[in-house]
This record gives sequence, C-alpha cells and structure tokens, in this order.
Amino acid sequence: MKITSIFTVLLFMFFSFVSKAQNTEWRVASLLQNKKETTIVSNPVIVNSPYGEAVAFDGIDDALFLNEMPLKDLESFTIEMIFKPESNGVFEQRILQIGELTGDRTLLEIRVVDNNWYFDGFVASRGVKLALATEELLHPLEKWYHVAFVVTPNSLTTFVNGNQELHKDYKFHPIEKGQTSIGVRMNKVSWFKGAIYKIQISPQALKPNQFLTF
Repeated sequence: MKITSIFTVLLFMFFSFVSKAQNTEWRVASLLQNKKETTIVSNPVIVNSPYGEAVAFDGIDDALFLNEMPLKDLESFTIEMIFKPESNGVFEQRILQIGELTGDRTLLEIRVVDNNWYFDGFVASRGVKLALATEELLHPLEKWYHVAFVVTPNSLTTFVNGNQELHKDYKFHPIEKGQTSIGVRMNKVSWFKGAIYKIQISPQALKPNQFLTF
C-alpha cells in the first residue's frame, strides 16, 4: 500500500512537471539580453516597469524575432501579455505574431484611436481568417494592461484585465509551422509603440482566475 501511494505521488509529480514544461513564458527583457537566440531589429531598450524590467519598442523599426513556434500542434491555447501601449504610434499595431507570415498564424494587435486603443485578436487557419475587434471597447493609452486571447477548436475569446470582451465561434485547426515576431508583423509593417513585460502561452484554454497575476 505504501509503495502504491509513493508511486501515485511520483506519477502525479511527473505529469505536473510535463504539463508545466509545455508552457512558454517569455520575459521580454530576457529575450533582448539573449542575443544568441534572439534576432534584434534596430534598438529596442530595457526599461523599468511596475513588474520588473520590460522592453520598449519605438513604433518605427524596433522588433525581436525568434526561431520558435510555441503553438505547434496545439488544439487549444491561451496567449497572455502584460504590456503598455504608448502615444504617437500608428493606427494598426501588430504586437505579436506566431506562425507563418501569410498562412496559418495568430496575432495580438491593437488599434489606436486618439488617446485610446482597442484589442484585436486575430487567427488564420486553413484560409479562414477572423479578427476579434471593436472600436466600442476603448482603453486609455499610457497604462499597463493584461490581455489574453483564448483559442479552442470551436471558438475565440479576448480579455482585457481579466474582463471578457469578445467571443465568436470559429473552427480552429492547429498551426504546424512558423516562427515568432514581437513588436511588429513578420513582414516588418505595423510597428508597435510601447513596452512589453511578459508573454505567456499555455497549452489549454484558461479561465480568468487562471491568468497571470496583474
């Protein structure tokens, strides 16, 4: 009985470790400092934030590129980001792209209207594209925010600061290949003006009470 109990505990620990290992967590300042694994475009810089060191992007030509595809084969996932959008950026800003350049891909984007912004979660899967965005859900610039994009085989949902914004039915198929860009779309258009502290990708659809602490 004792051996069985020990085996059960070890098995639980093993699967807990495997599940945790599947999460991808990027502290963006660490990516900037890791010049061997990160392709740095122009001059993004490390800045202080309420949470620790973050990276500021100038909205002109700053970006990071990673030869990583953390969404590969995932049927469901949650992308979270802690970031601060700043003034004087362009209207369309692509902050994060994962997947292919023009094929299957997922993006976290914002649109800037005067001194406000609104969230845009975008997916393209097998030629079917869907963007979750509306100008009716505005937020002030120059503040720190948490956003989340939850993708399942049948739906897309966006959140800002833990509050659900948009939800739509969508037939999602796993993304098989690609890479990652931070601060711009992969073809280097629609640059992001602001700072990013952290990006986390979980291999399941999280609920708001499971999001990153913000």
